[in-house]
Amino acid sequence: MDNTLFPIFLKTDTHRFLIVGGGNIGLEKTETLLRQNPKVAIRLIAKEISRELKVVLKEHPHIEWEERTLEDADFSEIDFLIAATDDSDFNRQIKEKANQKGILVNAADQPDLCDFYLGSIVNKGHLKIAISTNGKSPVLARRLREYLEASIPENIHESIENLNRFRNQHQGDLKTKLEALNEVTEMLGKKELNKKEGKKYKRLAFDISMIFMAVFIGYGLSSLISVQELQTYMSDVPTIFYAMIGVGFLAQMVDGAIGLGYGVTSTTSMMLFGIKLPAISGSVHIAEMFSSGISGFSHYKFGNVNKKLLFWLAIPGSIGAIIGSLLLIYVGDKYETIAYAVLATYTMIIGIRLIVIAFRKKIEKKKIKHTGVLGFAGGFFDAFGGGGWGPIVTSTLLSKGRKSRYVVGTVSMAEFFITLSASITFFIYLGVTHWYIVAGLIIGGTIAAPIAARLAGKLPQRAAVLAVAILVIISSLRILYSLL
Repeated sequence: MDNTLFPIFLKTDTHRFLIVGGGNIGLEKTETLLRQNPKVAIRLIAKEISRELKVVLKEHPHIEWEERTLEDADFSEIDFLIAATDDSDFNRQIKEKANQKGILVNAADQPDLCDFYLGSIVNKGHLKIAISTNGKSPVLARRLREYLEASIPENIHESIENLNRFRNQHQGDLKTKLEALNEVTEMLGKKELNKKEGKKYKRLAFDISMIFMAVFIGYGLSSLISVQELQTYMSDVPTIFYAMIGVGFLAQMVDGAIGLGYGVTSTTSMMLFGIKLPAISGSVHIAEMFSSGISGFSHYKFGNVNKKLLFWLAIPGSIGAIIGSLLLIYVGDKYETIAYAVLATYTMIIGIRLIVIAFRKKIEKKKIKHTGVLGFAGGFFDAFGGGGWGPIVTSTLLSKGRKSRYVVGTVSMAEFFITLSASITFFIYLGVTHWYIVAGLIIGGTIAAPIAARLAGKLPQRAAVLAVAILVIISSLRILYSLL
């Protein structure tokens, strides 16, 4: 048998842990234990403790810690030891001493020194799933954890509570209870199957309707305009229209696959084509208004919107978007070179912020201050720079420890009002002279949408965000170089 591990779940409120090591490994192991029980009994000893780890230790004053060398007396009154140093020989010495006293040891990245493993853990209320690859591939275990966390619904806690109440209230022996519980869950399974079958038939009816509509409209247009006339009209379409189809495709692929970057990707790409700055931001916001409206409504329907937060983001954000649009219209006409330099610098900063987002660690929940200012700044820079609402507002709220479900839902809903305000402003001052840019973005995005949706969740999030960040930074640097 290749895997002889026996999974168990420890009650962390009755066991004591000693962590030896104060670097990144010590920080990771400390946070892992605290995620399971913020009050877990931990003693940490290291010659040198990093600044980041000291911050965590000060936030949990019940943890005992000392900055010194390990002593024999430290092995007393502990149940488990975690060797978190970079010195393999020292970790081996620690294990030998601990095992002599009957203490089980875990050594980071040294499976041969481990009496037990700290696997990847999925936490969803009462539900807890531990994943192990027998110490062979921690990366795979982490990927499985991310997949399960995304797949298991947040309300699983309520489902477990309801089933527990049903079990406790049901009279009879264990066999009778199990039979009744099976009947209940079987009915739920049939309902889910019926829903899936219903969706399948609805999708078939929708597809047939769309095909009929396309044939009907195509036949009607053929009676109004000949093929030769259509070719004449097509020849009058600016070449940039076809380039914008490619830009819209790329931007939607990025945004659909990783959840942000539509505006920044579109803006940097369009600047490379030399399009006028007001037309860039105006086109991006008009094209994005449709997708943000649908996305925002969907989040609102599924209860992902915090109404109070929406108010403080949408209204100041809309005001900021109007002011940003007006400033871009004025600056873009009179100081085009300077505006290009400012926007290229701005998109480069957004690219750098994306890199920070990619490497961001889980942060404790903190109070959000000046939400209205955040909304105004996000709306202003989004309109003036043609994008950045998500990287600015979403990343700031997530950095304060807010739940991603409500952050993404509320920010998406607010984004509709920001894009609407900017679009109306650009429309009033610019009209529809850049219709071919908007049409190209919409068509390209429509083509990419189903492909991007299929890729969503399959690409490594950090790698995807880094790729977008590097693309944006390189494009911005190229624009700045061309202005020299």
